[in-house]
Amino acid sequence: MRLSELDYELPSALIAQEPLESRSDARLQVLDRSSGKLEYSRFYKLAGFLREGDLLVVNDTRVIPARLIACKESGGKIELLLIRPLPESEGAWLSLLRSHRQIKEGTRLILDSGHALRLLCYQRPGRAIVASDDSKPLSELLKESGLLALPPYIRREVAAADQDDYQTVYAEHQGAIAAPTAGLHFTPALVQRLAEHGVQLHRVTLHVGAGTFAPVRAEDTRDHRMHSEWGAIEPATAEALNAVRERGGRVVCVGTTSARVVESAADENGRLQPLAGETDIFITPGFRFRCVDALMTNFHLPRSTLFMLVSAFSGLKTMRAAYAHAVQAGYRFYSYGDACLLLRGSSASASGERR
Repeated sequence: MRLSELDYELPSALIAQEPLESRSDARLQVLDRSSGKLEYSRFYKLAGFLREGDLLVVNDTRVIPARLIACKESGGKIELLLIRPLPESEGAWLSLLRSHRQIKEGTRLILDSGHALRLLCYQRPGRAIVASDDSKPLSELLKESGLLALPPYIRREVAAADQDDYQTVYAEHQGAIAAPTAGLHFTPALVQRLAEHGVQLHRVTLHVGAGTFAPVRAEDTRDHRMHSEWGAIEPATAEALNAVRERGGRVVCVGTTSARVVESAADENGRLQPLAGETDIFITPGFRFRCVDALMTNFHLPRSTLFMLVSAFSGLKTMRAAYAHAVQAGYRFYSYGDACLLLRGSSASASGERR
């Protein structure tokens, strides 16, 4: 597929810069692929589009404050984005590095707190391995001095409110540098309402990495190398998802991250196996989904791997039309934006706006 086929026009005014005051007030576009129906609703009415016996799969990764600002001892500001610890090198982390000039390996980097890091080596330009250079481990320095790394299309400084706004209400396992944003719309009250409606909620983990911000540069999507992320599905969760499908219920993945980890663990017959490890699954149009029956997601960047995934799920032509409708209706896009529920059955009701 040509990358240009995954493009669409988006007015910059529709890129959400702030979250809504109430998470579940987000607008919800519901697309039923089998019937072609498109409906506009609100996220807090989600239960009306799900059936008793359906199962929601959420990603319980927790965003870490992965951005550090440091200076060389000789002067010069350096920005680091800590991606993940390296188990083969105790205390060292893989990092993205932004500096006006190339930094020598072995350079000591001083944080505002006075604690220091050391650049151990480069993997390639802009990507390096760093470690703490004093008594505090790097994981503790992140807690002390780290900042959230909001996506680059949010053109403002990180605010105190983002510490909560940019986490899902079920976030638990630390390790992501970006939020699984489809889950940002849930509130404890909505989770309870869904449970009363007979919709189960089960957790998987996928630590969202720096690749979520990386643009696709290959014009032929087959030439793109997908980033790797760590994911996990517990045995009990795999059993629960398999049991729901056997009973005729649907597996509804909340977010592309949940969909990726579920499809990584599904066998050819759609049965889920436990998982704990890296996955670099790359889902593009033509992919055969084996376990995901419905997908809850936000609106994604053009030419991105995320737009490829939703196009694989519902069809490129269908998604381009749905996004055009969302633009026309003034939906809010990207991380702090509105939501989209992609169905493959006939559960969506007649078109129109539910308020």
